[in-house]
Amino acid sequence: MAYKNKTIRNPKTQTAITFLQTANDTGGQLLEMEHTYNGHSTEPAPHYHPNQEEEFTVLSGELSVRIDGQVRVLKQGERLHIPKNKIHSMWNNSAEKTVVNWKVQPAMDTEYFLETATGLANDGKTNEAGMPGLLQVALLANRFNAVFRLSKPPFPIQRVLFGILMPVAYLAGYRPVYKKYLD
Repeated sequence: MAYKNKTIRNPKTQTAITFLQTANDTGGQLLEMEHTYNGHSTEPAPHYHPNQEEEFTVLSGELSVRIDGQVRVLKQGERLHIPKNKIHSMWNNSAEKTVVNWKVQPAMDTEYFLETATGLANDGKTNEAGMPGLLQVALLANRFNAVFRLSKPPFPIQRVLFGILMPVAYLAGYRPVYKKYLD
């Protein structure tokens, strides 16, 4: 479970997240984090948040941002607001470390998604880009579709495809959330 000052580290994406304010701290209104990207971190899969807005402030370094296929670089002190349903991805393409203040509103259960994804990476259950296998993705995508959606394939196709794969994933021993990652 996320709590103030808890840090999770993802060795695959070369990032660390420190929780500053959690859903529990803010009555579900805000999740605030400090996200640290090592130099030349991995660009995550393009995604969007159907029910949340995000606010990013670069505290140090520079952050590469892909929005609707266009890349821009944010420098120290610059801010970026991402409205709900806007496809994006962020990473550090520079050699220096980048630190970003990241706010998600409302918080919903984003922290559980982040802890689960990071736990899977730490246990070697993802590829080098930090993506789990298709059966695990099916469960994650279904469980967390209110806070995180991959941009491709289109969401209705994901619902059908992942719905078909979910029983197979459960039979294979996968789960959408693992208690050990939330401790």
